[in-house]
Amino acid sequence: MRKKFNRNSNSFKRYRINNQIWSSPMRLIDEEGRQIDVLDRNKALELAQEKGLDLVEVAPQAKPPVVKLIDYNKFLYQLKKKKQEEKKKTVVSETKEIRLKPFIDKHDLDIKLKRVREFLQEGDKVRFSVLFTGRTLSKKEIGEKLLKGIIEELKNDAKVDREIHMEGRRMILLISKLK
Repeated sequence: MRKKFNRNSNSFKRYRINNQIWSSPMRLIDEEGRQIDVLDRNKALELAQEKGLDLVEVAPQAKPPVVKLIDYNKFLYQLKKKKQEEKKKTVVSETKEIRLKPFIDKHDLDIKLKRVREFLQEGDKVRFSVLFTGRTLSKKEIGEKLLKGIIEELKNDAKVDREIHMEGRRMILLISKLK
């Protein structure tokens, strides 16, 4: 099966270079970032050929459009490196879900809380989900008491991001690591 290529995606940005540029008066910037002058298309192309560089349109919406004298492959390489650096700096935080029933044994809850502490140490957020089935749906105060006990138990390790609330048949609590 062939994968479709989406030209409109954010990762694909095309720059017009050399003969692909059609606008005639253009603002020319050299490789160090200094403005040279506003020139017509032919003069700018001649200047680029003399210096052995490419003419790259970096701001087509500007009046007049801005073009830069640079090595196009080096320019693309630097953009790729810059994107990789930005990606490296982002912190990926995952949300882990712990599912509980309203009538959970103390020992089972302790084991789950031990695992929650590990998740918090890794920097993940944790969502507690208490599922009410059948007759337990009428005992929402038991689920609320359970989640408040969890908040009390983890008060030194975590902070509450989203208070206790109902979503359908589930009672939800979202916590994250203390800074």
